[in-house]
Amino acid sequence: MDRQVNYNSLENLKKEGAPIIIVAAVHESEAILYACEENGIKIEAFCDSIKEKSFKTFCDLKVIHTPDLPNKFSNARFIIASQHIQDCLEQLTGLGFDNFYSPLELLENYDFKKHNYLITQSYMEARLSVCINSHKMYFENKEKIYMRSIDIMITERCSLKCESCCNLMQYYKAPKNTDEINILDSLSIISQNVDEISEFRIIGGEPLMNRQWSLIVKSIADKFPNKQIFIYTNGTIAPKDEKLVELKDKNVNFIITSYGHLSKNLNALENQLNKHSLNYVTTPAEHWVDCSSVRHHKRSTADLKEVFKQCCVKYIYTLLNGKLYRCPFIANAANLKAIPDNPSNYVDLFSKDKNVKNQIKKLVKVAKFFPGCDFCDGRPYDGTSSKGYDGKGMIKAGIQTKDILSYKEYK
Repeated sequence: MDRQVNYNSLENLKKEGAPIIIVAAVHESEAILYACEENGIKIEAFCDSIKEKSFKTFCDLKVIHTPDLPNKFSNARFIIASQHIQDCLEQLTGLGFDNFYSPLELLENYDFKKHNYLITQSYMEARLSVCINSHKMYFENKEKIYMRSIDIMITERCSLKCESCCNLMQYYKAPKNTDEINILDSLSIISQNVDEISEFRIIGGEPLMNRQWSLIVKSIADKFPNKQIFIYTNGTIAPKDEKLVELKDKNVNFIITSYGHLSKNLNALENQLNKHSLNYVTTPAEHWVDCSSVRHHKRSTADLKEVFKQCCVKYIYTLLNGKLYRCPFIANAANLKAIPDNPSNYVDLFSKDKNVKNQIKKLVKVAKFFPGCDFCDGRPYDGTSSKGYDGKGMIKAGIQTKDILSYKEYK
């Protein structure tokens, strides 16, 4: 699907008189809403692929579950706030819509400091920088290799034992940390062979369980000073001052997921981040898409393509032990040997094959699915009505298990 988003046509949008909807009820959408209001563009509603968001308002506007749009706004126009531009286009065109607009024209002259937001101004600045870069890259030469984000898995250890962890931490019997040098060398190879990366996401397990986590983050920030770094943590660990001091004046942001009483150090963590003036946002863990089983489905090629097309993490590139994967499920399933070792699932950044750039290009731009997809239940945005999806739909997040879960290991 080629470029279908209008870039410099917002004046036409105002003249059309049709309902205007912002796609995705996400943090940066609040700034886009204000920018629209400042430019005389009236927004009717937000839409989002995650159904539970439609049960609430966002910025005092209703949120429409995306599949319900044809019944409510058949002639709507859309401003794409999401950074997953191609996913949004595929879903909306599949519903019969064909009028899409980029927020770039609005955001390039928008003074975000004029407003207060549901999140801090500094965190909004970080989110907007990724959003703007994503939309700019969408209009760049299609031959360029763009990765919106890379998940950097710095440990297999976790402080929780979530039974349905979609990153498969519940299967690790002897979890280990990832070596700092391996991470930095891997990122150097990737950065030399792609045209743009907007952000790095530091994950686990629970990344703060790696005692070297702050050193790793500081090293990445020093090596890539213009990139945003987001650390995903579960509120169980409050780092000491000496860890956080190392991150001063870096583009580092914390994404805290609150699991209620399980996040026993949430307040202490937030206090520490406030003390050191570090950006963070806290969101409750409510529901997940059930997708944590590893089993061979033996799907047809057509069904594998559909499962991949509907997957909400197919652009969550994951770095693990010197290999670059298209998603965290395949990365961890391969690391656990829960799926057969198939080089088509990843790029081995340290292989003797000198053609790493072409391998990365194939991973990013060519593949329609991966062999590892056939061992995943699927991961559609809201866990419903997706062909080939074999999970249970939306489930309660963070249910704990006492024991490490068993699985079939491929030798």
